[in-house]
Amino acid sequence: MSRPEGPAAAQEPMGRPFTVLMACLLLSSLGNGLCFPFTAIYLSELLGLGPGAAGGYFVAMAAASFTAALLGGPLADRGGPHRVGAAGAAALAAGYGLLAPASSLVPVLLSGACVGAGFGLFYAAIVGVVDGAVPESRRRTAFTVRHVVNNVGIGAGSVIAGLVLHGAGAPVTALRWLYVANAAAALPLLAVILSMRPRGEAAAREAAADGTAGPGYRALLRSRPMALLICAQALFAVVGFTQIEATVPLLMHDRMAVTLGWVSVVTAVNSFALVVLQPPARRWFERLPETVSLAAGPVLWAVAFGCGLLAVVLDGTGGPVLRYTLLICFAVVFAAGELTYSSAFYPLLLSWSGEASVGRASALASLAWNLGTATGPPLGLLLVTHVPAAGSWAALAAGAGVAFAVAAAAHRAAPRA
Repeated sequence: MSRPEGPAAAQEPMGRPFTVLMACLLLSSLGNGLCFPFTAIYLSELLGLGPGAAGGYFVAMAAASFTAALLGGPLADRGGPHRVGAAGAAALAAGYGLLAPASSLVPVLLSGACVGAGFGLFYAAIVGVVDGAVPESRRRTAFTVRHVVNNVGIGAGSVIAGLVLHGAGAPVTALRWLYVANAAAALPLLAVILSMRPRGEAAAREAAADGTAGPGYRALLRSRPMALLICAQALFAVVGFTQIEATVPLLMHDRMAVTLGWVSVVTAVNSFALVVLQPPARRWFERLPETVSLAAGPVLWAVAFGCGLLAVVLDGTGGPVLRYTLLICFAVVFAAGELTYSSAFYPLLLSWSGEASVGRASALASLAWNLGTATGPPLGLLLVTHVPAAGSWAALAAGAGVAFAVAAAAHRAAPRA
């Protein structure tokens, strides 16, 4: 795909549709943040349904998400991503709305299926929706902003939920209202997506009328660059995002005697750094080829994990000040790696899939992400349980090295202009 070049293209405005879309995505992400840390506790303990019900909810959600993503990809390619994305938002609203009054297993399982279907459909469509909301020259910025908005929304929602639930006399009632709020927060996103007409929809309709279609799942995966890109997505989830969310907090607390307060500070610094670094980092990252920017992400993560390793190795000589300084450095450098990933992955996915197969490619990326997020936490837990702190940080850095190797292979396999 050709791209405008030069200063004029670089300053091309994002446009009002993108701004409205991001505002609604922020609201929806904030709604998700209100609930997701508490769902297992809510179902198992507060509703008294036991761990089996909580497990059933997440199994139903995973199965529905997998199925919906596979079905939603071709639907997004044929009928336009806005319809599929709106259907996903509607399913999310319905699922969270069902969970609010739930008191038995059947509505819990039905809620899990709706929420899973919502996520599957939504993530099969959101790449095409975001791409259609901005000029092509601002594509990399758009996906970076989307990543930041999603993380900020979830983080803010979690803080708000914590304040609401702190000292609540009736936590079940409070959580029920939080699920209602989460359902309501998805409705503006539904409306704005449904009102959009992403770029390439007319071509998709013409192709459907002619009986032609873009490459299917098998054809996409036979393409070496695309297969490596999807593999990289799974690895980035396994060795990167799930590790900072699940493994690193446990590693700091259990193996380094870091207090829960400081664990929260490190997590908050990571989220805050995403916002602060995004404008200056964007100007630097976007000078790099997308494949180079993608490979830079795990390199920065390896450096970040190295800061954690130094915090362990130098703890006896530098004291608490040096330890916490290095952990703050870890959070900031890791955020920089997140930004390089978000500025490159989805633009590459769009370029290598072609507009006729964006939905299918997005579905594959979503499935790879789900596989990674299901695999990463158990591996991290196993690591922290059996390996000392220094060895755990070193293993995390080695995992980032594996992700870099796959991203570098994708760079070498990339089509040359």
